[in-house]
Amino acid sequence: MNQVVETLVLGTGNRHKAQEIQALLADLPLQIHTLADFPDIPEVIEDGDTCQANAIKKARETAMLTGHWTLADDTGLEVKALGGRPGVYAARYAGANATYADNCRKLLTEMAGISADQRGARFVTVMALSDPQGNVEVVEGVLSGNITETFYGSQGFGYDPIFSVAEVGKTLAEMSLTEKNQISHRARALQQAKELLKCRLLSASSSGRSAAR
Repeated sequence: MNQVVETLVLGTGNRHKAQEIQALLADLPLQIHTLADFPDIPEVIEDGDTCQANAIKKARETAMLTGHWTLADDTGLEVKALGGRPGVYAARYAGANATYADNCRKLLTEMAGISADQRGARFVTVMALSDPQGNVEVVEGVLSGNITETFYGSQGFGYDPIFSVAEVGKTLAEMSLTEKNQISHRARALQQAKELLKCRLLSASSSGRSAAR
């Protein structure tokens, strides 16, 4: 008997995020779509003042608009020496149309002259899973590290070239996707989200099929 595949929408238009998430969910019987597959639905405005607020809004609105279970995330970068900045504004730190490199350069400029032992930072990823009725559950993943003084590596995206993970001894941009997905903030949040998917979407659909027999 063929295994029934359920539909999951990723509430993101960021292809790099989608690639990481799809790789981590590859072992689940899911047909995964992104916002690119729904060009007619309106863009969700990320106007929350926390990562949790943005993740919940993206998941809920996308699920209700598409009629499918949706997984959405929002990630912040908290730098101790900058009082927690850029935080929830990490993706647009250097402006609304900033590139990844623009954001990194602004952060490095602000960190100029700060000693190595004061360059601690952490990534926080909040993931929200919503059913088509808008009921949402939230999980969180955290990765601690340090901000480097220059760019290292060419993999990944965002602040990966300037975020060093001490226990690995290199930046996220120096890691392969497989390496990054073993330790990253997004991977840690997604491992918890996978359990929610198994308990909510996959187990519910299995129960429904059993009851229909």
